[in-house]
Amino acid sequence: MSRIGRMPISIPAGVDVKIEAGNLVTVKGPKGTLTQQLHPNMAITREGDELLVTRPNDEKTNRSLHGLTRTLLHNMVVGVTEGFKKELDVNGVGYRVAKEGKKLVMNLGFSHQVTVEEPENITIDVPTPNKIVISGLDKQKVGQFAAEVREKRPPEPYKGKGIKYTDEVIRRKEGKTGVKKK
Repeated sequence: MSRIGRMPISIPAGVDVKIEAGNLVTVKGPKGTLTQQLHPNMAITREGDELLVTRPNDEKTNRSLHGLTRTLLHNMVVGVTEGFKKELDVNGVGYRVAKEGKKLVMNLGFSHQVTVEEPENITIDVPTPNKIVISGLDKQKVGQFAAEVREKRPPEPYKGKGIKYTDEVIRRKEGKTGVKKK
């Protein structure tokens, strides 16, 4: 059995979970509502204040879907109760970030400003000119948007300039040394 797939998902107070035909799961909580279509092979049952995911047999596809389905459900429950957030740091001389309305305006050393529109259900916060906080209910959308923002100027290995995740470690390289003349 899958170690992750076996674990029950506890449903906190104030969270409403609806499982409809075809494994269409709707999770409603204090922060909002998430709906996701999960694979029909998995059986999702509710026992009291816990959700259980079971698989029909031990075929390879069902084994791999077991843990995935449980993790997706757990992320939905966590999303509507606490939410998810990603923090990004902007390093570099003259690199600045500002929020103007629903747009994120970035000065990243290009000849022009880079602007990114805030998608729905995701909030961008700029506490300081070199920090970006992206938060929302859906873990996948938060991570995807954070990756798209980071992609605008990924960190380079020589000086570490660019946009990086706060917990990301950049492998630094040594610059080229001068050739000695005879």
